Amino acid sequence: MTMQSWLLFTATEAALSLSPGPAVMMVVAYGISRGWRTSLFVTLGILSANALYFALSATGIGSLILASPTLFLAIKWLGAAYLVYLGLSAIFGRPSPITLSRLEGKPLSGRQIYAGAVMLQLTNPKTLLMFVAILPQFIDPSQPVGLQMSILAACSIIPEFFILLGYGMLASKASHWATQPKYSVITERIAGTLVLAAGVLVAAV
Repeated sequence: MTMQSWLLFTATEAALSLSPGPAVMMVVAYGISRGWRTSLFVTLGILSANALYFALSATGIGSLILASPTLFLAIKWLGAAYLVYLGLSAIFGRPSPITLSRLEGKPLSGRQIYAGAVMLQLTNPKTLLMFVAILPQFIDPSQPVGLQMSILAACSIIPEFFILLGYGMLASKASHWATQPKYSVITERIAGTLVLAAGVLVAAV
């Protein structure tokens, strides 16, 4: 892997992380409705899924998934349906992991939010395409693949952590008024719209 390839990959990853997508929208949704500390669990879940994708890409399993249209479509629609469910639940004021008001029972734990974020990223076909179709272009097959994957994983996960953390902290700036009873319904609808939009993006890929 040349220095030019490494720099290009890092720049590409940073641009993709900054661009609005399902991961960013879910981080922002939790940041607005539950604060940046809760959105941190989403960030960790997204990055854990990315780490798994790096491992899949290194072993070639990701290519097998992409080669199966039925499995690929199943993953795609499962992820889209999950996000649409979360978004519509929040918009219509029903109990949802991203809502505060009218929430029945105890709020989701950090572990549950983390698991939901992992599911979001693993079922995002755009992410699968990135790791299976784009990532191999930055790998030199004549050199140790594992070492190259480790370097690229670090150059992807570390910057994206701070980018997603930044999104969550910026969104949480509004949480001090968003959690007030007279604003909570509006907050939930905004968060629900963001997550619903993320589901539409997944379905559109």
